[in-house]
Formats: sequence, structure tokens, C-alpha cells
Amino acid sequence: MALIQQASQIIRRARAANTPLDVARMVPILPGMTTTPDPRRYLYPTGQLDPAEAQRLTASALSRADDGELYLQYRKSEAFGFDDGRLKTASYDTQSGFGLRAVSGETTAFAHANELSGAAIGRAAETMALIDPSDSAKAPAPRATNRHLYTDSDPLDLVPFADKVNLCQTIDAAARARDPRVAQVSVSLSGQWNVIEIVRADGFVATDIRPLVRLNVSIVVEQNGRRETGSFGLGGRYLYDRLMGPETWSRAIDEALAQALVNLDSVDAPAGEMTVLLGPGWPGILLHEAIGHGLEGDFNRKGTSAFSGRVGERVAAPGVTVVDDGSIADRRGSLSIDDEGTPTQENILIEDGILKGYIQDRLNARLMGVAPTGNGRRESFQHAPMPRMTNTFMRGGRDNPAELLSRVKKGIFAKSFGGGQVDIVSGKFVFTCTEAYLVENGKLGAPIKGATLIGDGPSVLTRVIGIGDDMALDEGVGMCGKGGQSVPAGVGQPTLLVDGLTVGGTAV
Repeated sequence: MALIQQASQIIRRARAANTPLDVARMVPILPGMTTTPDPRRYLYPTGQLDPAEAQRLTASALSRADDGELYLQYRKSEAFGFDDGRLKTASYDTQSGFGLRAVSGETTAFAHANELSGAAIGRAAETMALIDPSDSAKAPAPRATNRHLYTDSDPLDLVPFADKVNLCQTIDAAARARDPRVAQVSVSLSGQWNVIEIVRADGFVATDIRPLVRLNVSIVVEQNGRRETGSFGLGGRYLYDRLMGPETWSRAIDEALAQALVNLDSVDAPAGEMTVLLGPGWPGILLHEAIGHGLEGDFNRKGTSAFSGRVGERVAAPGVTVVDDGSIADRRGSLSIDDEGTPTQENILIEDGILKGYIQDRLNARLMGVAPTGNGRRESFQHAPMPRMTNTFMRGGRDNPAELLSRVKKGIFAKSFGGGQVDIVSGKFVFTCTEAYLVENGKLGAPIKGATLIGDGPSVLTRVIGIGDDMALDEGVGMCGKGGQSVPAGVGQPTLLVDGLTVGGTAV
């Protein structure tokens, strides 16, 4: 609360003087003042650490290992929560530190600290000495790249604090004016700026500067004593200006409001095995959870995935092609390089129903005798990397979505999903629909509530009987959890017709 009051005072003074704000320090920006130094300076504090020292310490610490790296990170983030017509939360924080990892065979030693100094790295190196010396050849460095998939500008500092608060306030007022049934509006706005550097013992150094922004709108409507909620979010690796245009945030309001109003008329969902039509875009989260995790290299090396040892086999219906691609510009799940320094790329995992391969970090790739795929990811310097998805989606087919709908004699159309659970070993999943409709004789019927989709990933892929020509990626809100780590991720798919999927419902 004190932060919000302080911010309000600063905003009022800045408005009165018509002066922009330095968000990081909450002080006015004077003409000619520079606010953003060379980003690498954040990783090498004067008098504590320099690039040559980092290189020397890494080479010494990893001399017994066949792979590994020093991972340096500086991150700053902010978040605003606007609820019931008021700014309820406002936060700003910075974090910096390093993670030092040594790999010898299948053994990994890892140490981290929130201090960027030669002394701290030297202490971490003592842990690396505990691993057995490697008796194999040193792993080659990642291939170099100068590709940049997103801007290196800092979104937090480019927009005054007051403008971000005003955006939330404007969205709140506009949403309430849309419909008299709007009872509550919640707006959240968040931004992040990451500077990372990977230093290897072989002299390889790679730097990446990563922006990330997100806007979410949630609306509660009330009619005749009944309340329902709708929500919509979007974001990506770009600056706030993409979110602040009226056409963008107005669409977010429209989508959230439409979903809430639809749910006002919803009836209890039926239960049983039936044909399910999945909408394009965000419903690809089902593909991500139920299939994507099962295609990560670590699960398959250990033989704990339903897809283990099945490369070259048919695992899906003809026409099903699943791709993980971290090289799409500006996407939430994209990275110019992964957190081991490997450039991201398009990885075809399933092609026309045939399993082609898995996504890999450096460790699992080496142990499985394949090349890294650019999927070594970590939440922060406090975590070791592991194979993780980036943007995972199914490619479009040739079917007209309207024609796919016409094939459904009795089933449901699932347009949007909420939360879900999945078991990686079996691929079994449960997902909750946030917007869904009955379908009878090829026509959309009443909206339904309380619908869940139940099944297992490998089986679902074999039951796909129609693939739309309308492939779409999600709007940029996905987070992927694995092993206690969360990272931004993207999903997508075309309209899909699936035969014989179990629907859990509440209708009697």
C-alpha cells in the first residue's frame, strides 16, 4: 500500500510538470539524461567481475568436466493489478546472479548465488570439484549466431509509470461502459526485461536480451442473481506499445465480455464419450500438456514417456504434424538462443503421424547420440537447464472448419480451456473448458458449463479425424511448469475434430 501511495504522489507531481518518469527509480527524467547503460554492465558490476575474469574462472571450474557453463543473469520486472476501479497492487523488483554447472557423463554439479562477483563464482567452483573427472572428449560449443528474434529495448523504462496505470484505468472504465451487466473488472499488466550471458570453458560466449510483456482482462457479469466470468490475455517478446493501442485493449475487453455473457446462458455439460471439436489457437494447450511433455528428451532417455523408443513409428493419425519452434519472431515462447547458448530452431516432432524425434538440451542430446535442438531452458540462474518446449503446435490441414462442424452429429465444441492436469508417463489428462457449446446435427447449440475433457495424449492423436486449415497460435499468455520451474511458452493448433473423447459433465 505504501508503494501505491508513493507512486500516486510521484505521478501527480510528474503530471503537473508534464515530465515523464524513470520507472526503475521512480524519478523524473531530465532532458539529456541517459537511463539505460550497456546491458552487459548489469552482469559485470565494476570492481566485482569482468568478462575476462568470468572466462578464467569458468575454464578453471570446469576443467574436470566434459560440458557445462557459467550462466549470468540480470532481471527486472514489474506488475500492476487494477481491480474494482482502483490500483490494488504495484510491484517492481530486480534480481541478478549466476548459475555454475559442470557435467561429467550423466553427473551434474550445480551451484548458484545472487551475487555477481569473482569471489562468489570461486566459491561455487568448489562444488564443481566434487564430480568425477570426465574420461570422454569435451562437448563441442554451440554453433554461433547473430540472429535476434526480438528487440533488446527495455519495455519497463520506455513507458512512464503513469501511462501504465492510466491504461489499466482506461480499460476498466471502457469495460464497464460496454454492458450494464458488468459487475467487476480486473486488469493486470506486467513486464520483464532479462539480460543473460552464457560463458563456457572453451571460450564460447553468448548474450541474449529478452523483453516480455503481458496484458490480461477479466470481467464478471451478473444477471438475475447469476454471475459468470470471462477473460482474455495477450503478450509477447515486444514492448508495451503493442498493448497500449485502443484496437488491442478494446479487443481484449470484447473477447472477455463475450465469453462471460455466453456463460450466463450456459447449461450443465453432458457426460460420456462423444465427438469433440476443438477450436484453433489456445486449445493447443491440450497438445502441449498431453503430448508435448511426453516428447521431451529427458523423459524418453529414461524410458518414462509413452513415446519412449518409438521414433519411426506411427503415433498419430495421418495428417497430424506436431512442431516445436522457438525461432518465431516476437513470440512469448521464442528465444534467440536457449539457456545453454544453442540457437533455437524448428523441430518437427511428429510428421504425418510418424514420430520423428524429441526436443533436447545438450545433456540429453549427448547421452542419446543426437544433436541439441535448442530446447535447454531454465527459469532463472537458480536452476539448471532441462529439455523444455518453446512454441509447440500442430500444423494446419486442408479441412474447412465449418465442414468439420457439420460432421458432428452429437458432441461438443470446445473453444477455450482453463486449467488442467497431465501424467507424463501415461499421457493421461484432464482439462476444464472455459467456453464450450453443445453440437447437434452439425449445428452449434447452447453453451455449456462444467465440461472437462478426459483422455490420454497418445490415444487422442490417433483419433483425429479432421484437421482444419485455420492453424493459429495463442495470443501469448502461456506458462509451462516442469520440475518446479516455470517458463513462458506458446501453443497453437487448427480446428481439430476428435472422435471418441471422454467428456466429464454435470448434467443429470
